[in-house]
Parts: sequence; C-alpha cells; structure tokens
Amino acid sequence: MKKKILVVEDNYEVRDNLCEILTLSGYDVVSAENGVIGVKHAMSELPDLILCDVMMPELDGYGVLKILNSNPKLMDIPFMFLTAKAEKTDFRRGMSLGADDYITKPFDDVDLLEAIESRLKKSQRIKTLFDGTESGLQKFIDEAKANRDLETLAINRETRKYNKKDIVYQAGQFPKWMFFVISGQVKASKINEFGKEFITNIYKEGDFFGFLPMLYDGVYDDNCTTLEASELRMIPSEEFRKLLFNNRDVAAIFIKMLASKVDQNETQLLDLAYSSVRKRVANSLIVLHEKNGPVISMLREDVAALTGTAKETLIRTLSDFKAEKIIEIEGSNIMIKDLQLLKSMPQ
Repeated sequence: MKKKILVVEDNYEVRDNLCEILTLSGYDVVSAENGVIGVKHAMSELPDLILCDVMMPELDGYGVLKILNSNPKLMDIPFMFLTAKAEKTDFRRGMSLGADDYITKPFDDVDLLEAIESRLKKSQRIKTLFDGTESGLQKFIDEAKANRDLETLAINRETRKYNKKDIVYQAGQFPKWMFFVISGQVKASKINEFGKEFITNIYKEGDFFGFLPMLYDGVYDDNCTTLEASELRMIPSEEFRKLLFNNRDVAAIFIKMLASKVDQNETQLLDLAYSSVRKRVANSLIVLHEKNGPVISMLREDVAALTGTAKETLIRTLSDFKAEKIIEIEGSNIMIKDLQLLKSMPQ
C-alpha cells in the first residue's frame, strides 16, 4: 500500500516540483497551498508524513505543527519542515515544537527522499514495536532509549509477582512506579464515603497503568488490587518522565491512552446516570468479554462493583439473563452465549 504524504507549501513551483518528485517515487501525494488548508487535509486524509513550509500566509508552519500536536490522532504523524532559512534559531524553534526533521531549500532530491524514507521507517517501527507483550515492551523501551540516548532507561527495572487480591497501590500514595501487566489482571477502584467500591478499570496483559499522577506530580486517587495471580513490570517514575517528555512518539502513545480512558469514563458515567440495571450489567459483561473472552471468572462482588450496583441485584439480574439463555453459569464462571443480545439490551 502506498504511503501518503501531505505537502504544505505556498510557492506553486516548489509545491508542484515536490508533488512530481514524490509521485514518481511511488508516494500518494496530497497538497495544500497554505497552513489552514494543510491542517484540514491532515485531519481528513491522515497522511503518513507531512512536509510543511515554515513561512506561509494564513497560518505558518509553526502554527500548523502546534495544532497537529494538540490532536491525539495527528500528533504522531512524522513532520518535516521545509524552509529557505538556515539560521540556528529556526532549527531550534522547529525542533523544540516537536518537528522530526528540517530540510532547507533548495534541496537535493536524493537527500529529500532519503530523509522521508528514514522518517517513515522510524514511524513504522514505533507503531509496530509495542504489541502488548513483554517482548514488545522491551523493544518499545529500547527504541525510545536509542532515539534519545536515555542510557538509564533500562536500569533498576524489575518484575514483581502478586497473589490474588494483593494490593498494588492505594489512594493517597505517591507514585514511584509505572506498571506494565505481564500476566494476570488488576482492578482499579474507588471507595465512596459509605464504603461502597466502584471499579473504574480492569488492566490485563499488555496494559500500562499507574502513570497518570506522574504527569502532574500528584498522588493516586484510586486503589489497585490484583484480581488473580499477576506479574507486573515496574518502570521507575523518573525514567518514565524522561521517556515521555523527551520523545514525541512515545508521548503520542500515552496521550492516546489517556484520551481512551476519558472516553471510557464518560461512557461509564452516562451508563450509571441513565441506564437500567439490566443495561448496566449487560455493558459490564461486554467489557469483561472483551478483556477475557466468552468465559468470565470473577467474584460477583467485583462484577457488581464494576456495574455500580449491589451484589444481590447483580445476582438476580444474572439469573434473569441465564433464564433468557443469554448467559450460562457454572460455579463462579459466567459464559456469554449471546453477545448480540447483550449489546442490543434496551436502556
């Protein structure tokens, strides 16, 4: 499949020349004559790489990059500046904003194509490195260390084993580690003033967690406990911060994680506010099905805490679902028999 490149350049001759060179080199090319149109094309086309002039009418290259960096869907797209200026201040400003490279005009065609190919290969490595396994984690960390020469990133990392119901951390503690789940499952929960637990997330193999308070030097506002015997990789907080704040590609990954968490929490709140108990139980079973497959082995009080209802109410609802042949129950296990009925459960 052809890689798509967006060229944002106000000079017609330069833009036309670039488009011709890139098209002949086998790329799918989209062009824009100013920064405003360039941003619109970036949002609609989602290119694999962006070549952008610095000095343009309407919106200059720095403005384009700033807008792209504020959008989680666009900020990890490789971005290369094109400019006739070669002063050191321009280089510093561009790179400090997160540009991946800086090409001065006039440019050599071979040098330009080699720079583009190099950036596309790097971007592809970042996208494929982290595959949700421990080996993927190691490759991910090794790549970040190579990019920014973070020699200490691989030091003082350890693996810890936890038994079922072990506490990983508690609300009010200052974060010393970011966690990566090698095996097992971990629940994040909050306790209200009446002592009622509400599960806000379940982390499974391949998930990162515990990093949010590190971004604002805060403390944990939730509790994390293992749902089963688990093995976690510990990444020291300072190394995580260096990794995050020195590598634009890595930052993009974690911003996407945070954006996904916000969407999940909003959906959860709407569910609690407006959905019936049946709908909430159905949604909880769907979430657990996505994480565990068709067989769910979890304590009823934990499923109730995820649903935001009493254990007794959950058990009655599960019994109804069993009678309706939506699920089967064998001991502590819940088997999903009709996922589509769960998804189409009325409010």
